[in-house]
Amino acid sequence: MKTLPISRYRFFQKLQPLSLLKKITGKSVTGCLQVFSTSGSWSIYVDEGKLIYACYSEKMFEPLYRNLQRLSQQISTLPHGIKEQLRAIFETGIENQAIPNPDYLAICWLVNQKYISPSQAAILIEQLALEVLESFLNLQEGSYEFIPESFLDDMPKFCHLNLRLLVERCLIPQSVGEASRREAAYCQTSPTFQSHPSELFKINELKPKSKSTPNSYRTNSYKPPASYINRNEHSGQQIIQQSVDKKVYTIFCIDDSPTVLNAIKSYLDEQTFSVVGVNDSLKALMQIVQIKPDIILLDISMPNLDGYELCSLLRKHSHFKNTPVIMVSEKVGFLDRAKAKMVRASGYLTKPFTQGDLLKVIFKHIV
Repeated sequence: MKTLPISRYRFFQKLQPLSLLKKITGKSVTGCLQVFSTSGSWSIYVDEGKLIYACYSEKMFEPLYRNLQRLSQQISTLPHGIKEQLRAIFETGIENQAIPNPDYLAICWLVNQKYISPSQAAILIEQLALEVLESFLNLQEGSYEFIPESFLDDMPKFCHLNLRLLVERCLIPQSVGEASRREAAYCQTSPTFQSHPSELFKINELKPKSKSTPNSYRTNSYKPPASYINRNEHSGQQIIQQSVDKKVYTIFCIDDSPTVLNAIKSYLDEQTFSVVGVNDSLKALMQIVQIKPDIILLDISMPNLDGYELCSLLRKHSHFKNTPVIMVSEKVGFLDRAKAKMVRASGYLTKPFTQGDLLKVIFKHIV
């Protein structure tokens, strides 16, 4: 699909949600379908025709909190105050930042902190997707566009869900009253399609990929791993357990600007990150060897020893061959990025950056 130059607030037209979903189930389709209406917007992310996340703009965190509350009855590692903690970090903390899906970042953070496992994250995303699709299928009018490159491209993937099966689950009646309501909704949203949604979605099924990437969790089954399940013989309940150790990540920042160092410290939650800021690259080299941080943020334009030279030296040290090193610079040219690649930098962060930009690049390399 190509990106459609459609205004978010104008040129509303009659929509057929099932037809739109069919268009993004092809094996070659990767990106985000954005649909806008007067009540809000829907974002449906797909990777090779499989759904990896879905959200509704007007209710981004409410469904997440509600489903986490349900999971907390089965997962002993979810603390009672997790809602307040997520709200402080991902709602209040970045409410003014231009970041598309702080709710997905919150899920990544939950996995990263071992509050939930990747398999449990997949269950959570599936439940959220069902809620989003249920409201989406009732949409009658709006505008839409498909964006091939999306916010989730560089983020961990916890599941690849079959859209056809999800839609069928949304349309299967739970009761007699529910049956008539779903039937009416189906007829309203897709008047030209008389067949069952299974017929509408008839395409070749995508076979699971045989290879996986370091930051991609592919979940084919939604049962938690055996290691996470402990059966209570007296009550018959299943309690999902996992390690409660919470890792605090050390972020080492090298920049000759105190303003940048202070901004990075203020952007990162103290319960998750320990930030070390240094404004001298020569002194930083010795401290890095001693501290052995989890991620290094390195300004390119430094006196005495610039970022490229320091990164090259770090890569020669056996302990830092694979440590994420993010080059930070106001320079955005091709040559600058090529130099960063030549010294084996892990990523590039352009100044000025928002809290969302910083969180995205960090989560990409630690989750």
